[in-house]
Amino acid sequence: MAKEAPGAVSVTSTDVARLAGVSRATVSFVLNDTQGHRVSAGTRARVLAAAGNLGYVPHAAARSLRAGRSNLVLLPASVSAIGSLVSTWVDDLQSELDRHGYTTVLHTGRFPDEATAARSWAELRPAAVLAMNGDRITGEAGDILRRAGVRGLLAVAARPVEGIHTVVFDHGRVGEVAVEHLIARGRSRIGVVMPRERGLDAFGGPRLAGAERVAARHMATVEPVELAYTRESAAALAARWTDLGLDGVFAFNDEYAALLVHALRSEGIAVPDEVAVVGCDDLVPSALQQPPLTTVRLHLPSASVIADTLHALIEEGEAAPVPGVEAELVHRLSS
Repeated sequence: MAKEAPGAVSVTSTDVARLAGVSRATVSFVLNDTQGHRVSAGTRARVLAAAGNLGYVPHAAARSLRAGRSNLVLLPASVSAIGSLVSTWVDDLQSELDRHGYTTVLHTGRFPDEATAARSWAELRPAAVLAMNGDRITGEAGDILRRAGVRGLLAVAARPVEGIHTVVFDHGRVGEVAVEHLIARGRSRIGVVMPRERGLDAFGGPRLAGAERVAARHMATVEPVELAYTRESAAALAARWTDLGLDGVFAFNDEYAALLVHALRSEGIAVPDEVAVVGCDDLVPSALQQPPLTTVRLHLPSASVIADTLHALIEEGEAAPVPGVEAELVHRLSS
């Protein structure tokens, strides 16, 4: 009869201290880089070598208890679904937060309301929460997080959120800029792509509303058209484009726009002669499309500014205002 494999044995700071020939307190000072405690270079090297040899990893929860707070910055989900521009920006933000000693955590839960979401976020006791979809943040959610000790609350929202540091990003303005351009180019029946991917309705809805506001001021109509980010979905939409009778389209972002342009051209529909197309984000490949893609360029605050702001909120409880996101039309041959 085979013997059961023994359970894994956790390496502790006591093991590191024994191997290095120092006290547990010294191990803690070295591995947590505790300020105000002088440890010689030789002792520090022995502790680090012992920890490396044993494969010791400090316990984050225990370290947070000792420090009185964690080093986590929590980003509620869906940011990765927005597109390459924001995904790249978030990657840069992680590097900038690491410079301040923080660890970025992407939280992907689904919740019926923001108060329930806030309670789930608060369970992790993060040092800060950066809500990219800040329009859903409520005062109750902010109170829940503050009572849990979350010092850095930063929301990206269409308008200032009471009691929370806010970076203004009005997605409605993105739709306005795109449709203002299409109408100026003589288009009057305009489609607005509504991505089917989960999480994007929070951004697609306001962009559609902005498009509708502009159309209402002119002799133009706007029609939402659903599109999944697949070749099959784009081909199906292009196949019925003639029946839709649309002569312009704001395609949510450059990625959906490029997908749709290729599908339309495969159906023999000329871009821009029959359909003018506008994307968003001004990704590098957008200028290399055939035809080059008209787009809405977003002027985002730099990742370093956001990281510095979060750090100031955590350390000082306040921070300087951050300029909002501006939308700029970049005209190319697709419109």
